[in-house]
Amino acid sequence: MKTIDPSAPGILITADALRNLVYMLWKQAGSNDREASLIADHLVQANLSGHDSHGVGMIPRYVAVLRDGALHLNQHARIVRDAGAVLTIDGGAGFGQVIAHEAMEHGIAKAKKLGICAVGLRNSHHVGRIGHWAEQCAAEGLASFHFVNVAGFAQVAAFGGIDGRFGTNPFCAAFPRSGQPPLVLDFATSSIAVGKTRVAYNKGEQVPEGCLIDHAGRPTTEPKVIHEAPFGSLKPFGGHKGFGMAAMCEIFAGAMTGGFTTRAETRNESGPIINCMLSVLIDPAAFDAPDAQAEADAFVAWVKASPTLDGKGEIYFPGDPERARRAARGAEGIAIDHTTWNQIIASALAVGVPASEMESLASS
Repeated sequence: MKTIDPSAPGILITADALRNLVYMLWKQAGSNDREASLIADHLVQANLSGHDSHGVGMIPRYVAVLRDGALHLNQHARIVRDAGAVLTIDGGAGFGQVIAHEAMEHGIAKAKKLGICAVGLRNSHHVGRIGHWAEQCAAEGLASFHFVNVAGFAQVAAFGGIDGRFGTNPFCAAFPRSGQPPLVLDFATSSIAVGKTRVAYNKGEQVPEGCLIDHAGRPTTEPKVIHEAPFGSLKPFGGHKGFGMAAMCEIFAGAMTGGFTTRAETRNESGPIINCMLSVLIDPAAFDAPDAQAEADAFVAWVKASPTLDGKGEIYFPGDPERARRAARGAEGIAIDHTTWNQIIASALAVGVPASEMESLASS
């Protein structure tokens, strides 16, 4: 299997070819059909949505953790307590792309029956792009919000601190809209996601100012401070407000679910990415609010009618940029930089994918 010359810009691959590649890789690694399909769908959808930080570039990390025995294949979401409108679910260190999907299925069924369900998910391997799970709920007509921690990872500094004390701790919320795409807010509470530093590092690019500090607390735009010793840290977004939100994500997701929070005794940044997630799913029809959809639509229309600063373009609501990128990348293909592609090749070969299969997919 040929690797890409580091001086080359990378490759452009169709979503279907990339999905086939990811499916084949995990089937070869030992995943069953359903697991391999869910992983492939999730990772490629992240790339299509413009979130390369949570897409196929995660494969090398996943394969390394699998080979270390810390990621368990073909696991399922296990309900350890059913308290009616509250579910506690354990992931058994299985693939988050499966565990979170099944956890949301359980929550959706409960919310449709009871009007609301809180799902506490713990001990899941990396659940990926959180918006994926909010979209799953919205497709069933449910609003949802999600608090997530990255248990044991200390790569984000507290407001006023100079070293990492917690993870990127995402927050996500979605509102379904009848006959229209849902509103989906999804962001890391750090200035940027760790995965975005990996993408920049692999491309040899800088990150925006104000996102990183080095090991001494000095501002830097060099992503290598997250990937090479001496390690620096990400900053929380929005100063003290982002820090406060990250802290609550850590408590809500890591403590309330029966999982764990990040501290000296639990730090494990070279091992598996373990996520805990507290999700609240709500059936809007359960409220006495017959005009909820009309009110939401009126608000969206009102805001979108605002004149723009440059007199061009439009006002984007949460979820709009991802849909625009999906359309563009679906038509034009997904670009993958040479370093990331070479890492994926090495990972595929490591789990036994024939080099000829990788070559044929890459050229499709």
